[in-house]
Amino acid sequence: MLSTIKNAWHVKDIRNRMFFTLGILLIFRLGTFITVPGVDAKALTSIASSGLVSMLNMFGGGGLTNYSIFAMGVSPYITAQIVIQLLQMDIVPKFVEWSKQGEVGRRKLNQITRYLTIVLAFLQSIGITAGFNALSGLGLVKNPNWQTFVMIGIILTGGTMLVTWMGEQITDKGLGNGISMIIFAGIIARLPSGIYQVYQQWFETNPSTTQFWLYILYAVLLVIAIFLVVVFVTYVQQAERRIPIRYTRRVTDAGDNSYLPLKVNVAGVIPVIFASSFIATPGTILQYFSNTHSEDQWFKIMTDIFSMTTIPGSILYTVLIIVFTFFYAFVQVNPEKVAENLQKQGSYIPSVWPGKTTQKYISGTLMRLSTVGSVFLGLVALLPILAQNIWSLPESIGLGGTSLLIVVGVALEAARQIEGLMMKRHYVGFIR
Repeated sequence: MLSTIKNAWHVKDIRNRMFFTLGILLIFRLGTFITVPGVDAKALTSIASSGLVSMLNMFGGGGLTNYSIFAMGVSPYITAQIVIQLLQMDIVPKFVEWSKQGEVGRRKLNQITRYLTIVLAFLQSIGITAGFNALSGLGLVKNPNWQTFVMIGIILTGGTMLVTWMGEQITDKGLGNGISMIIFAGIIARLPSGIYQVYQQWFETNPSTTQFWLYILYAVLLVIAIFLVVVFVTYVQQAERRIPIRYTRRVTDAGDNSYLPLKVNVAGVIPVIFASSFIATPGTILQYFSNTHSEDQWFKIMTDIFSMTTIPGSILYTVLIIVFTFFYAFVQVNPEKVAENLQKQGSYIPSVWPGKTTQKYISGTLMRLSTVGSVFLGLVALLPILAQNIWSLPESIGLGGTSLLIVVGVALEAARQIEGLMMKRHYVGFIR
């Protein structure tokens, strides 16, 4: 990866894309320090390390701690994407039709996604503000009335749409995967505070000599565990199943080594982002009822279910990751279209009939790969949460598996994007 970045740095076009991406991310980080008017940002200090705030911070790049204009981050946009993609599964015929229209249909669906993002961002921002303000003793909103809540909702919605636009600009003019890059930047920026939180919990309480060396051992083991997980995640993210392809007629440069590559984890880190967003939304709504129903049994049960730092919540989170892995894998690789394209190109998979049989073969292979990929994603996301519950580790470690998956996945994807730009430049230069 380092050698790829070094080589790309000498290419003006790619270097400009890098600077553009860094510039957008810098603007995003500056925006996370601009507090929304009429809000006392310090009021959230007492719950800054709670599961819900930490999760929302992951999408807002730490903006929620300061209750900034970017406090909502890209969470509403991700939720809107989930809804629109689900509606394309033969639920809304118009969406199904657009999904088959190529670039034109994609633009229409993106426009609908943006409209839905505005609605979700406005409702979610008011819900979060009212929920946190309702918590006894916080006093988040200085002058709590409907005009203030509407004003805050409009500002946070505008911030979400601006962040979404910046992500799209990175996709078009930067290194690609803009939304994931925004989340990636937020996680990296919050890394020092996470380390300091671990230091506070372990070493600022004047531990005894025995405890001190025990914590040192924990820290060393934690670093080793993170290194091993990074290696494991990188290995699985790069692994792929190569399905051999043969041609019925001679194709230039096809050779005998042509294959259809399918990654073991086809969906990448998208299922983790989707599952986190899906868990965060009900948790946000529950905050609104915390002041009046905190002692009710139904509230306690729902809070446990929609909190990633509890056993029931972590189980639900893992199940959602598995479901979204299968769902998004078939969105990324449509077996019907792949089989149709192979047939049009005069190619086939050895020992497999073209058409429906090829479609079934690819679907079966995709199901097996997604099974391994979903178990992998669920395991990496779940283990730190279980470790946090069993050994009473800081909550930042509990959510570290999710953050680590996103960081490694986005970094690998950025490296692939740079390699693709380098290769494209090489071929264009050859043609010229």
